[in-house]
This record gives sequence, structure tokens and C-alpha cells, in this order.
Amino acid sequence: MSAASVPAQLGPEHVEEPVAYDGILLASFGGPESQDDVIPFLRNVTRGRGIPDERLEEVAVHYRSHGGVSPINEQNRELKRALEEELERRGIDLPVFWGNRNWEPYMNDAVREAGEAGCRTLIAIATSAYSSFSSCRQYREDFADALEDTGLQGVMTIDKVRQFFDHPGFVRPFIDGVRDALLELRAEDPTLDLENEVEVLFTTHSVPTADAVRSGPDDRDYGDDGAYFAQHLAVSSVVVELALAELGAGPESASAPASVNWQLVFQSRSGPPSQPWLEPDINDVIEGLPALGRKAVVVVPVGFVSDHMEVLWDLDNEAKESTAEAGLAFRRTATPGVHRDYVAGLVDLVLERRDGVPATQRPALTSLGPWFDVCRPGCCANARLGFKPAVAGLEP
Repeated sequence: MSAASVPAQLGPEHVEEPVAYDGILLASFGGPESQDDVIPFLRNVTRGRGIPDERLEEVAVHYRSHGGVSPINEQNRELKRALEEELERRGIDLPVFWGNRNWEPYMNDAVREAGEAGCRTLIAIATSAYSSFSSCRQYREDFADALEDTGLQGVMTIDKVRQFFDHPGFVRPFIDGVRDALLELRAEDPTLDLENEVEVLFTTHSVPTADAVRSGPDDRDYGDDGAYFAQHLAVSSVVVELALAELGAGPESASAPASVNWQLVFQSRSGPPSQPWLEPDINDVIEGLPALGRKAVVVVPVGFVSDHMEVLWDLDNEAKESTAEAGLAFRRTATPGVHRDYVAGLVDLVLERRDGVPATQRPALTSLGPWFDVCRPGCCANARLGFKPAVAGLEP
């Protein structure tokens, strides 16, 4: 915890002492921005796995179909601008530095830039809302690596905002999306029975089952598939509940459904067939929906913060194609992107830590939150890769 701010160093679950942050570190995955970038980028993503370029080319087709450009970098530029505008609107003088795990600008670049600007106490926002190795702990390892690589270990501290899966700012765009999709389906076909003929599929990135089980702290029971699964399930339930409530309060309340069929599904599996990953796959589920009497599908990318490649390819291409083959109407709701409530919510998360807001006063829409400020020992560890130092959490 030496790389944490002083109030976080003793490892409270929620830091309720103010911290004078002097910069924000926006951390993301990164993506290629030209055809020449694609294979080098995929080598970075799969580093250490020994995957030959011929196999990487099988994945490269997703990027090559979009000119070799992943939308994620431009989306992060937009998010950085939106955060800066929201901070300026509120009169908060905090610069935003952006760094990626797998492509330029790299995390080292962002941390070095912050150091050169005189920053010594950063608060990080990772563009992932849930708890798992790749969406939380790996970013904390990236921060530790960046401090060491830049020579700023012992000079700079990096804290991280809590996982924000159930923060109202993150959840609101999904509520809007489900509500509006149901209204659009009804307007398109007034005879459609929303309660019985529509399936709402909340989708997120599949992860190895072993990683899912280890997500969240060791001393808490989040069910057989760990906190990652539990968080997504809880958020999906809240989205359905609140979307239906808003339908019931709207101008079409007389025809609003009392319930809707929904389930949590997974996408973008990339591991070998011998390795168990979270299921069911979204395309397999879509294939079976006509037998259940469904006529329409609403796909909700609840696990994603922006419309990057795994949304555009896996949902707007593959899942949409599966839906057409099944003879179903298709709606895909938007991700948060730069939705006003989402951007404001991210700034609120920074201010929670800056001002030491008590946990009892922090907004959370599920019983799982508000999540921890300081990750618990062993939280989201990756047994396959072994222990690596990580900031913003208690060792190991």
C-alpha cells in the first residue's frame, strides 16, 4: 500500500478521509488505429500466451472490417473531453491524463505525463464497471508497473475509484435503453405482447470460470460464480425493474407490461474449448428463443461502457445475424459512452474520494454496493498468471 494515498494505506473498505488529489488517470484497454496496428496490438493483448500471428489474423478480421481502427480510442478521447468539460463546469481544477494497457497512449506515457506536470496524488478511473481480473485487478497491476517503469514509485501515489457497476450514473443509460426499446417495439408492432413475446438479453464479456469464481474478496460469498456474475445479475434486475416502472408511469402506462422475460448472457469468449468460461453464449440463447414463443429481442450490453469492437462486431454483427436467422425483431440498446449522467457520475466518484464521503451517503442501486475503495486481499487474483504487485488494494 505504499503507492496509495495516506488515508488508504491502512486499507479501510471505504476511505472516509479527504484526499487532495492533483490529477485524474483515465485508464482503458486501448485499440489499433490503422491496419498496420492490428497485429502488433493483438500481440500486446495476447502477450505471453504464444499465439502465432496466423491465429491472430482470425481475430484481426473484426478490426480489418472497420479499416483496422477500433473505435475505443476515439471514444476515450471523447470521454476525456467530456470529463474535462464536467470538471470545468463544476469549477474543479483537476487535469485528466489518459493511458491504455495495450496501445498508445500507454499507461507509462500517462503516468509520466502526470509526473512531469507536477502531479503526485492521482485518482484513477478504469473504463470497466465490474470486478474481475481483467476489469479491475489487472488495471491495478498496470498502475504498479507504470510507477516502477517511470521511476515514480515512492514519489507518486495512485488510488482508484470504486467499481461503479451499480452507480446511478452508469445504470441510467441502460434503464433508458430498455424502456425506449420496448416502446419502439410496441410502436412498430402494436400487437406485440411485451410480457410474453419479448426477451431482454443482458450481455457481458465472458471470462474463464476460474477467474469469475475468484472475483471479489475471498471472505465474502457472492455465489458459485463470484462477484463478477453477481454484480451483473443484480444490475440487470434493477434495470428491468426501473425501466418497467417508468413505462408504467408514462403516457402509455395503460399498455405497459407488468413484467418482461430477461436473462444474463455472455459473449466474446476467446479461450480454448477445454477451458470452462461463463455461459450461456448469447448466440446460442437467441437460437432457442423462437421455441419459447419469442418474437423480438432487446440486447443490452450491460457489461460495457462504450460501443467498442466487441459491441460492434459481436452484437451488431454476429448477434444481429443470429436474431435475423431466428426470425426475431432486434433492438440493441446504447452503452453509456458520454451520456450526461454517466460522465457526471464518474466525476461524483472522484469527489467521493476527494471529499471522504461516508459510505452511507454514497449512491448504489443494488445491495452489493457501494463497492470497496480499497480492494481486499486476494480480490480478483489470477492464479494462472501468478502474483504481481498491484496498487489501490491490500496485498496479496
